[in-house]
Amino acid sequence: MPMVTLTVRRPKSGEFKTTVLDAVHAALVSVGVPEADRFQRVFELEPDDFRYDPRYPDLESDRTDDFVLIEVLWAVGRSVKVKRKFLAELMGTLSSAGFNPEGVMVCFKEIAWENWSFGGGRLVHT
Repeated sequence: MPMVTLTVRRPKSGEFKTTVLDAVHAALVSVGVPEADRFQRVFELEPDDFRYDPRYPDLESDRTDDFVLIEVLWAVGRSVKVKRKFLAELMGTLSSAGFNPEGVMVCFKEIAWENWSFGGGRLVHT
C-alpha cells in the first residue's frame, strides 16, 4: 500500500493536483501496485512554508513555483530497476501533460511490512 504525499506551493488548481496524482498512480500501477490501492494526500503550502533551491544539485533548468515534491511511502523490497521504471513512467506522463521533469522531485521512503495496518488495527504481516 503506497502512501503518496504531494507537496506544492499554493495556489494550485484541482486540475494541476489531479494530473500529478493520476500520473503517480499510473506509474505505481505500472510497477505492480494494484489499481484499487490508491492512498494520496496533498500539502499545499505558502511560499514561506515550502522553500527549495532552484537548481540543486545539477538541474538543467530552474525550479519554478510549479515545483512538485512527491513522496512515496511503500514497503521495503522494491529494486532499483522497479524504481527506475516508476520514475520513467511518471516523468513520461508528466512531460506529456506539459510538466517540466526538472521541476519534479521524488523521494522513496521504505518501511517494513509489519508497520502497516490498513484498517481496524490489524497488521497485515505478523
